[in-house]
Amino acid sequence: MQTPKHYSTLALLLLFLNCNVSPKAIDYGGDGCHFCKMTIVDKVHAAEVVTKKGKVYKFDATECLINFMEDFDTSEIELYLSNNYTEPEALIDATKATFLISDNIPSPMGAFLSAFKNKTDAETFQAEKGGDLYTWETLLVKFKD
Repeated sequence: MQTPKHYSTLALLLLFLNCNVSPKAIDYGGDGCHFCKMTIVDKVHAAEVVTKKGKVYKFDATECLINFMEDFDTSEIELYLSNNYTEPEALIDATKATFLISDNIPSPMGAFLSAFKNKTDAETFQAEKGGDLYTWETLLVKFKD
């Protein structure tokens, strides 16, 4: 015989399993950008945020993610993710990434913004393609201007 205590335990377990805070794979060519509504096709510039409740928002470019943040309660966001430019489809922690804005590396929304997992890769591309390097914090300041 099931008791109310068993039902409560089961309900709590299901609640915790449904609130999985983790990235979700982007379906390139299928998913749309939450901000601009374009289909996400570029495998080196896409981005994603995951809320503390596990809701995932996908973007075709990091600049769309940043623009989305203007009208969203960012205290609800657990993960900020961007594609690693040197490893297509790989999502990296945007708050720890190094960003390069170079007129010689186009991005989907025209900001010429690319994310790199490590600063050395970003510096290598900067030496070859030109441009300016940013941390997550300095990038947010730049986009506010």
